[in-house]
Amino acid sequence: MWVTNTVLLHGPDALTRLSFSYPTQLARSRKASTFSRFFRYPPRKKWLTALQTKKIDEDHEISPVPPALPSDEKMEKLSVDVGWLSAFPHVSVASMANFLFGYHIGVMNGPIVSIARELGFEGNSILEGLVVSIFIAGAFIGSIASGPLLDKLGCRRTFQIVTIPLILGALVSAQAHSLDEILCGRFLVGLGIGVNTVLVPIYISEVAPTKYRGSLGTLCQIGTCLGIIFSLLLGIPAEADPHWWRTMLYVASMPGFLLAVGMQFAVESPRWLCKVGRLGDAKVVIRNIWGESEVGKAVEDFQLVMKNNGSDLDSSWLELLDKPHSQVAFIGGSLFLLQQFAGINGVLYFSSLTFQNVGITSGALASLYVGVTNFAGALCASYLIDKQGRKKLLIGSYLGMAVSMFLTVYSVGFPLDEDLSQSLSILGTLMYIFSFAIGAGPVTGLIIPELSSNRTRGKIMGFSFSVHWVCNFLVGLFFLDLVEKFGVGPVYAGFGSVSLLAAAFSHLFTVETKGRSLEEIELSLNSPDDLS
Repeated sequence: MWVTNTVLLHGPDALTRLSFSYPTQLARSRKASTFSRFFRYPPRKKWLTALQTKKIDEDHEISPVPPALPSDEKMEKLSVDVGWLSAFPHVSVASMANFLFGYHIGVMNGPIVSIARELGFEGNSILEGLVVSIFIAGAFIGSIASGPLLDKLGCRRTFQIVTIPLILGALVSAQAHSLDEILCGRFLVGLGIGVNTVLVPIYISEVAPTKYRGSLGTLCQIGTCLGIIFSLLLGIPAEADPHWWRTMLYVASMPGFLLAVGMQFAVESPRWLCKVGRLGDAKVVIRNIWGESEVGKAVEDFQLVMKNNGSDLDSSWLELLDKPHSQVAFIGGSLFLLQQFAGINGVLYFSSLTFQNVGITSGALASLYVGVTNFAGALCASYLIDKQGRKKLLIGSYLGMAVSMFLTVYSVGFPLDEDLSQSLSILGTLMYIFSFAIGAGPVTGLIIPELSSNRTRGKIMGFSFSVHWVCNFLVGLFFLDLVEKFGVGPVYAGFGSVSLLAAAFSHLFTVETKGRSLEEIELSLNSPDDLS
């Protein structure tokens, strides 16, 4: 599930005022950003580091432990792994874009009836659907445009520029007094969301330390869940106040301002800095978010990859037709196609009716249950993804989704006690959403930039998300018609079958990326075995 918002800047002066080049300032001062200075690795005593990294050699004895050193067991209890902390504030700021995405998913959930009544198209289901889904057209365009923007401007500047359509779209929508105005606002929002949904996983994968890249990558999904939950909570007064939707859309502009300001203090991707020749700035960023010991090897790996493949700035869309880029683009597009046709948006749409059958008549409350379940799954994913690996989590997620769908089919298709049938429907729905959030949601967005080459990462992600938006639109367009013609059971059985197919595809075509740097992965994909 993705949403998009976009804003345009007018005139070179406006662009200069909004975007402050962090690396340029960094090149003069050679100081870290405010975030990095505050969250850099805590100092450790040399003997502690030596003890923790000591390897036993059969031909040598371990050096005696200093007398003042506590026992190994006590040291293990006292030792806390905080290597992720220095990168956390930077990726958290980037994840604000996913919070916006989630907010705009939920913001139209309830108020669309009030909007239609006030703007004069109440009862016209086609126009109501157009207002809700127009952002998908903007998102498609934004995702295609994101690759070239990222290659030329870098992550930080692109983030800041894209806040313009997000803020402007929210304000235009909030002040709309006609159908055309709210359609324009929603389209702008879609443009921004389309760029950000591509940009956030790329930024996190390139900034996060290798060991914590998976856990930090799940902040995308967590941010989306929090945005949905916040919009649903904020939308509760809309049931009593028919004009409350304007307040909700005004509020939607605030995270955009926070994102623009926050990225001023966040670091630029060190990989992009190396590509544009700002090696000194890249070293400072690596030193402050990965640690001093990583600088030499990281820069050497960056330069080796660039020497082999050239710069991302010179890549073209036609290169996606060449191996191994074509293979990764195929995997990325297929994963998003399977994700969408496994039915996540259809299940979320139909969940409110499922909850109504057991007496939960409030659509906002039903959606809140769904949002909390989604959030719980994302938290579990953040814990498991760097322990179990992307591939296992992806396969297990789709198998769980398949079981959940078939459980729901059983509850509605076989003669059961009414209370038991309704309970199984609720259980199947929540299990499905939890299973999605633990793997198919966060892993899909993370594994594609990990498999992509440094040269074509932006364009492969843009292509993959464009497939996502097309499939998203098709599912939303035909879901209710299919339910009316065939019933819930056969449609959900189809979703379960696609989930099984997605599990098989993940087993056959994806490779494990846990614990490997992006450069290691890229070099291995360029080997004769490619993706096998």
